[in-house]
Amino acid sequence: MFDALAQVVPTESTQQAAGYPTLFLLVAVGALVPVIPTGALVSSAAVVAFHRTAPFSLLLLFGVASLAAFLGDIALYWLGRRGMRSEHGSRWLEALRSRAPQERLEQAQEKLADHGVMVLVLSRLVPAGRIPVMLACLMAKMPLRRFARGDIPACLAWAVTYQIIGILGGSLFKEPWEGVVAAVALTVVVSAAPTLWRRVRRLSGSQHA
Repeated sequence: MFDALAQVVPTESTQQAAGYPTLFLLVAVGALVPVIPTGALVSSAAVVAFHRTAPFSLLLLFGVASLAAFLGDIALYWLGRRGMRSEHGSRWLEALRSRAPQERLEQAQEKLADHGVMVLVLSRLVPAGRIPVMLACLMAKMPLRRFARGDIPACLAWAVTYQIIGILGGSLFKEPWEGVVAAVALTVVVSAAPTLWRRVRRLSGSQHA
């Protein structure tokens, strides 16, 4: 009876085998369609990995997350280049433009001119910074190969950062679900902080004007 039950109930290794492809797909799609909270997904997965067979699970998670983010970025940049070459543009290019306010785009163009592809690393770590910098690269007609060289360290740094957030959340609590909640909350705070800061600065500027 117990042998039959063991065959029906998924083992931890089976759950991990199903979880990593799902995470890969969600992160890759999230890079293409920037509405999925990929950072929160990676942090939550890091919490679970921390409570299981770390460091092996964490290393595997790092590889899956960084590779998925890189492939998603490359696919989106390739689609954006196609839109730039097309007379009628493309919905992917329009989506990029709609998510890159003029002020942020101008700042991204200035940073790209000053620092080159290394600005991609910072853009991945700053919430809502990836799309303006990617659009600036497209407008500068940066070759795909050069973009890929800069995007590799950017995706690696991004994966490490959100894994660390998850590890911190997981280390503070005994139960994995508590760590997941903490990691997601911290990710939301980190993501919202720049937007709130800009709004505070605008309000302060308008009051002093």
